Amino acid sequence: MRIALLAVAAYLLGSIPFGFLIARARGVDLRQVGSGNIGSTNIYRALGIGIALLVFALDAGKGLVATRVLPLGLQEGMHTVGARLIFGAAVMLGSVASVFMGFRGGKGVATGAGVFLGLAPLAAAICIGLWAVIVAISKYVSLGSLAAAAALPILVAAFGGSSFGRDPIFYLAIAVTVLVVVRHRSNVRRLVSGTEHKVGRSRVDPGVGKEGGA
Repeated sequence: MRIALLAVAAYLLGSIPFGFLIARARGVDLRQVGSGNIGSTNIYRALGIGIALLVFALDAGKGLVATRVLPLGLQEGMHTVGARLIFGAAVMLGSVASVFMGFRGGKGVATGAGVFLGLAPLAAAICIGLWAVIVAISKYVSLGSLAAAAALPILVAAFGGSSFGRDPIFYLAIAVTVLVVVRHRSNVRRLVSGTEHKVGRSRVDPGVGKEGGA
């Protein structure tokens, strides 16, 4: 019962739409600008890099709290990897299907980064570095997100101390990879067609362009 209650808490934590709330406080409805996504990439285009980094950190913090802090509420002997995986999955679900946003949300990249900073810090840190390098070179946030997501299960297996399929964290990594790819399916189509937008502009006008979010 305690694990179930904490899983609900993790989902509600993940559901907090930090990007939407911060943008709304500054007079911007993210649903009406750019891609309509409430993630940090759309916020970058709407409000600039500083606010985008703040939102990324807050969204990543949700994942880190779910996998590192919430398990402290378990009774002795219940603090298992399985419970942390449940909380990680729940906070991810909240981030992409927020109860406060009509079961809509971001694309799960930032929250997923936080989840794996709690579960597999080295693998997550390498993925974040890979994302940064690819975005810096290509100027495509979506390409960096997809590449980092694809690398995640491989790195979890490589640094998790167990072979493919034996580490339960590996299975969550696979699920997160699939989720990120599915949430970026429109970006994939635009990357293939050559119509994906690059980063570079710090503001976006309502209805201009479509861009992937974090």
